[in-house]
This record gives sequence, C-alpha cells and structure tokens, in this order.
Amino acid sequence: MHPFLKFAVLLAAFAASLAQAAPPPPPSPGAAASAPGAVQAPAANQAPVSATARRIYERARGQLLQIRTLLKTQDSQASVGSGFLVSEDGRIITNYHVVSQVALEPERYRLRFATTDGKEGALELLDFDVRRDLAILRAAPADAKVLEGRGALAFRPRTEALSKGDRIYSLGNPHDVAFSIVEGNYNGLVERSFDPLIYYAGSINAGMSGGPVVDEDGRVVGINVSAMFFAQQMSFLVPGSFAEDLYQRSRDAKPITGAVWPRLRQQLTAYQDELTQRFISQPWRSAGHGRYQLPVPQEEFMRCWGSGSATETKGLDFQRSQCRMDHALFINGGLQLGYLDVSHEIYDGKKLGALRFAQQYSNSFRNERFARPSKTSTGSFCKEEFVDRAGLPLRAVVCLSAYRKLEGIYALSVLVTTVDSSTEGALGRFNAPGVSFENALKLTSHYLEGFAWTQKEQKQ
Repeated sequence: MHPFLKFAVLLAAFAASLAQAAPPPPPSPGAAASAPGAVQAPAANQAPVSATARRIYERARGQLLQIRTLLKTQDSQASVGSGFLVSEDGRIITNYHVVSQVALEPERYRLRFATTDGKEGALELLDFDVRRDLAILRAAPADAKVLEGRGALAFRPRTEALSKGDRIYSLGNPHDVAFSIVEGNYNGLVERSFDPLIYYAGSINAGMSGGPVVDEDGRVVGINVSAMFFAQQMSFLVPGSFAEDLYQRSRDAKPITGAVWPRLRQQLTAYQDELTQRFISQPWRSAGHGRYQLPVPQEEFMRCWGSGSATETKGLDFQRSQCRMDHALFINGGLQLGYLDVSHEIYDGKKLGALRFAQQYSNSFRNERFARPSKTSTGSFCKEEFVDRAGLPLRAVVCLSAYRKLEGIYALSVLVTTVDSSTEGALGRFNAPGVSFENALKLTSHYLEGFAWTQKEQKQ
C-alpha cells in the first residue's frame, strides 16, 4: 500500500465516529461575548477634519447607522458596530462579525439600529457572506418607516479604479461614543492576501466595523472590517464590489429566523475547496538546508518568517521558519477558520552528542499540542505512522478535530519529524482549521510529499 494511503485507511473511520460526539455544553449564564476585535487605532487625538470631510459627512449622515446586538430579554448590549443604507427600501450593509451573535444564537440575541438623529428600531438579518465578512439587514416591518426617505449610498463604479494616495473617508460610530468621519488614503490592495483587501491609511476604531468608506464624491469604495491576524494599528477594508454583489443577489431574500450554521457550513465548504485546490497546485519552495528538503510554501497568499539559534541554546543549533495566512474567516468570537499555517525547525546537535540531542529533540516533539474538547469542537483524534519518503524515514502524526456545529468540517494538524540521524533532525507542522475530510487527506499527502533528502544527500 502507498505510504500516504495508510493515513486514509486509519482515519476513514474517524469521520463517522466524530459525528457521534456529544453535543457541546450549554453556554454559561451571563457569558455574552464582547464586541468582536476590531482594528485598534492609536489613542492620540485625530487631526481636525477638512472642509471636504465635513461636506461628505453631512451628505452621508442620513444613511449612516449604528448596529447594536442586544440580549433578547433586556436592553444590555453585547456588541456594537456600524452600517449604511444601500437602497431606498431600507437595505443595510454591515460586517458579518457585527451580527454574528444574532446569526448563530437568535434565541439569545436581537438587533437594533440607531440613526445619527437619534431614531431607533429593530433589524432583521437577510443574508451574509462569511468569506468577505459581510451581511445585509433591513428594518423590521414595524420600524421600516423610520428609515423611509433617507436615501441610499451608491457604490463607486468598478471601472473607476482608485490610485495609491487617493483620499478616502471612513464613517462609523467608534466605541459607541458618537458618529464620526476619519480621513485617510487608499494604499492599494493588501499583498499576499487570499481574497482582495484594501489597505487603508487611516485609523479605524472598534465600533466602526461595517461602516462605509467613501470617495470624495460620497460613493462607497469599501467597508471597514476587522478579524485580521497581525493587524495592530493597521486598517483594512472589504472592497465595495463584494458588498454590491451581496446586495444584488439578496434582493429577494427573506428574513433569516433560525441559526445560520447550515448556511455557514455551505459557504465554508465552498471556500475551503478553493483554498485547498490553490494551495496544493503550488510547488514547495526550498528551505535551503544542505541535508533535508522541507516543505516551505509559496508566498502567494502567505507570509513567512524565520529565525536562527539564540545564545541560550547551549550547543543546540537550529533554524526556524513559519508561514501563515494573515486572514481567517470569522465564525464567532472564539472561532476563526479557513487559514493555513506551515512551520519547521531544523536541529543540529553535533556539539551536544547523541544522548543530549536525543533528549532535546524528543522534548520538542512532546511539547507540540493538539486540540482539546471544547464547546466548539471535539478533542483531537490522532494516528501515528513511520513513513518512508523517497528514502528519508519520517515519524508522522496526523490529527483531526471535528467542529460540533459544522458537520463534515475538521481542524487538521500534521506533525512530522525526521528519524535518520542521532545528532541532526527536522520537525515540521502543518495546521489547517476548517477543511473537509477529503481535503484533509489531500493536504496531508501534499505536505508529506514536501519532505525528502536534498540532491546532495541523495548522491552520497
């Protein structure tokens, strides 16, 4: 049997067994989530806005809304965000993460809006796009008249591309303090992002998520967004075209009254299929090591960082590399899925000798941790095998953890170590939270194929 197929055989029964996992414990009383983490801005005072910014705010203030998530049975708010009107009949665009609590637990939460002139009302969720962190709402029938006659913000035509340095303006209600406008600049799309994101040179605070970013003519070019890895004091926008697409395909949508887990699963399944296919179609790069060929991904939609031996290693020389996608899909405040993480460490213990090296090398393997049972997922089910990869002996552990409310979606972790030398070795790890069982097998096989001897070692 092909060595990679052993994992498929060993893990095949696992998918069925996890489906029988016990349901998660009920939420703890009073454990309402706080507002999802938005990009934080410096505490320094903003510079006075320009006459153009004042004009834009006055024109857009009628279409600007605050979106509040409240507990079902009381007026205590669980999170706040922003939104804006995109149609004369009261359709509203915001972020998915702004309304995620209501989307996933409608029996516990409800939505309210507030206008810049102090009017309020209830909201209904019509549709969402978890991949782009977008949602579309409308006022509940009893409060629809509150939003009548306010107009709608138009989207900038896609044929009119922005240039780096163009002035753009972000609107929203930061920290539930007051509606505001922030001046900034368009800085192009984020490099090495799986999906397009706009890099905005302007400070966006928590509570502004879901608000519009407009050009000098007041046309929407992007939507304030968060849920980014490594995003400290940096601002990112979802391109307005994705919000326009969601609005167009949701024209006839009916209000969503139940939890959206099945619809969310459908969107996540389609996304991870595309992510897996694009990732495994890319060849591995070289780690530049003289002995081992190790799987280092392309940086098309990942960023790689490296480090070397520190002075406190006491004779153990090592090199470390980690490559990770910056962006993840926000599911709820405690669950982000749909990203890939690849890392390795290369050890040289010739200065230590075989015994001391074996102890430290084994400790590195044992220190790796896998998922434990939680409200959102089962514990990890792991299988270990020794694999021969083009003559290089490997010890491989493959682990899967199932998401309790996302049937057929798993967190994959693969841990690999070389076992060919008493004083040298390499340890690699691959993580893919939010993939199907079939794609977990494809990704495992692809990752193992990245290990081999270097051509230099093969000739010896």
